[in-house]
Amino acid sequence: MTDDDLNWRMEEACRGAWPAAIETVVDGWLLRRSGGRIRRANSVNPLRGRRGAPDAVIDAAEAFYAGHGQTPLFRVPDIANELEAALVGRGYQLEGGTIHLHAGIDDLAEVRDEHVTVSPMPGEDWFAARFRMGAYDDTDRRVFRAMTGLIADDKAFVSCERDNEIAALAYGVIRDGLLVVESVETDARFRLQGLGRRTVGGLIDWAWRAGASAACLQVVADNTPARALYASLGFSRELYRYHYRRKAIAA
Repeated sequence: MTDDDLNWRMEEACRGAWPAAIETVVDGWLLRRSGGRIRRANSVNPLRGRRGAPDAVIDAAEAFYAGHGQTPLFRVPDIANELEAALVGRGYQLEGGTIHLHAGIDDLAEVRDEHVTVSPMPGEDWFAARFRMGAYDDTDRRVFRAMTGLIADDKAFVSCERDNEIAALAYGVIRDGLLVVESVETDARFRLQGLGRRTVGGLIDWAWRAGASAACLQVVADNTPARALYASLGFSRELYRYHYRRKAIAA
C-alpha cells in the first residue's frame, strides 16, 4: 500500500467514525452538515480522485451552507489543499491544526485494566460523563448522540471508573481493518493517573481481538499531553495534517 493509499484509507475511516447527518457530494467534495458547533460534522471535506475547480466548489459550498443558515467551513488536509489559496483570497480565517497518527496494531502497547469497560453501545452514564468533561451545549449534545447512532461500522465505547464514576472514556470504530480512536477524555479531577492510557489501551485490545490490522487517530497539534499519551502507546508515525478555514463574517 502506498502512502497515498494509506492517507485516503485513513481519511475515509475517520469520516466514517464521525458521520454527519447530511452529506452532499459536489465536484469531488463532501459537504457535511449536522448542526451545532462540531467542526468535523459541519465542514467541506475532499474526496479521493478528480475534484472541481476551487472557485466553483467554494461557490457551491457557500450556497449550500447559506441555505441552512450556517457559516461555510472548509477542512483542508495537506493531501488535498488546492482550495487554500482561493479561501485565503476570499478572507477565510484559519482555525485549528490537527495531526493524523498511525500505527500497526502489533506495534502498539498492550495495556489491560480490569476497571476498563468495553460496550458496543454508549450508555446514559457514558454520555453523561462525556458531556460533563466537554463544553457541550444542548444542541451539541443532541448532535453528538445522533452521530454515535449513525456509525455504520463495528464500534466500541470504552470507559474507566474511579470512585464509582466514569473518570476517562473514548470510543473506537473499525473500518477496513483500521481502528479509529475517537473522543478520548479524562475528567480533570482524575488526570495524571494514567487513566487515559488505560482507556485507549482497552480500545486497542478490543480492536486486536476484532481483527484490526492498524490504528489511527487525530490529535490537535498543540495538545502536548495528548501527543505524549499517544506516543507512549506507540502512535509514532505522522501521516498528514489538516486545518480549517472559516468564512469571515462582517461585523
